[in-house]
Amino acid sequence: MGVHDVWYKTKKGPNGERIKTAKYGRGKRWRVTYTDAAGEPREQMFSREEDAKNFDAACRTGAAPEVRLDHGERNVTFPSYADRWREARNITWGLETRQRIERDVRLHLKPAFPGVARSIRQTDVLLWLTRCLADGIPPSSLRLYFELLDAVLAAAVRDKAIDENPCDGIKLSQVFRGLTRAPKWVPNDREVMRLFEVVPERYHIALLFGAGAGLRIGEALGLEAGRRCVEPEHEELHVVQQLGYEPSEYEGGFHLRLPKGVRTFDPATCTVDLDPMLVGALAWHRREYPPVEVEMLDLTSGRPVRRRVPLLVTTTFGNPFTDRTWSGEWVKWRRAAGWPEDRKHSGFHALRHYFATKLIAERVDPKDVQRALRHASLQLTLEVYVHFWPRAERRRGIVGEALRPVAAGRW
Repeated sequence: MGVHDVWYKTKKGPNGERIKTAKYGRGKRWRVTYTDAAGEPREQMFSREEDAKNFDAACRTGAAPEVRLDHGERNVTFPSYADRWREARNITWGLETRQRIERDVRLHLKPAFPGVARSIRQTDVLLWLTRCLADGIPPSSLRLYFELLDAVLAAAVRDKAIDENPCDGIKLSQVFRGLTRAPKWVPNDREVMRLFEVVPERYHIALLFGAGAGLRIGEALGLEAGRRCVEPEHEELHVVQQLGYEPSEYEGGFHLRLPKGVRTFDPATCTVDLDPMLVGALAWHRREYPPVEVEMLDLTSGRPVRRRVPLLVTTTFGNPFTDRTWSGEWVKWRRAAGWPEDRKHSGFHALRHYFATKLIAERVDPKDVQRALRHASLQLTLEVYVHFWPRAERRRGIVGEALRPVAAGRW
């Protein structure tokens, strides 16, 4: 619990001054973190510090409705409610249906949701679906399990055991369609290092921002020196633009436009954490290969503006890369590195997949993975990387360890 000022960083500057965050001046300033009645971490935003402190005090004393623990139905576990739901409906089902539902609840739903029913969130359901697909459960079977879960939780809403059904808004067709979007090939550490060995040093910064920050190729080539894109002292990266080349549309062809999926220029919503290693790499790159100013059209703010852009990545002649120029170089580098010949799955975007799967392998929270990739929704992140989420490991031997003295060396 606590009150936090989201307009300023906790860490102060070298002279003790307060450092503004990317959220400074936007939205409500004060955030209160607390634990709700189901034991889940929550947060609430306030415009005034006094209101935030009052709410924090109410949470700490248990007076706030959000943290007040109600007994009875509001604390029922999902397994307990699912059993009652099934028993209440047994009389309306045939023998085969009763057996199937009892088996599906016991084998697939209870192990996945063992806690309090009201603590189940949509993220939990999406993760469960993702892991089931990764475990090889056929989509037709998973649809039956999901529909059963949806029916149980919908009844729990009607019985006021939970406030809302976390299955609402989940479209299985989109989840299953994610299987076709999943990357067919992702380079491992050795293959990525091999790529760095064959790519000229002046382009390593582009590779680092792909493999270390998940940038797409246009975003990497559109990086410019200055605080517009990078704030090294705050370890923040603002993915606000990408480089485009359309000679038939714009004078000179080169232009800056908004990144994929972004509708308006807003650094606050396009800011991601910048790894300290990349901060050092960027400083080195600027010393060895100073930015090159190139005049081009900037379309990111909605109103076209022609300006000089200090690009971090250019050709040896100091020109921006066209799609064709970069692709021609990439084919040579890819082959020299021993990457697959299939250019659809072994392009620069493979470095973005490498970045995502490294986060997933380290069990980074799915929402943090989504934010790092700047996906529009968590569901999209889970769909694309369905086969890469770690399987939940069942803990064994817990009770056996406690009873070990009984063995007394007999086994």
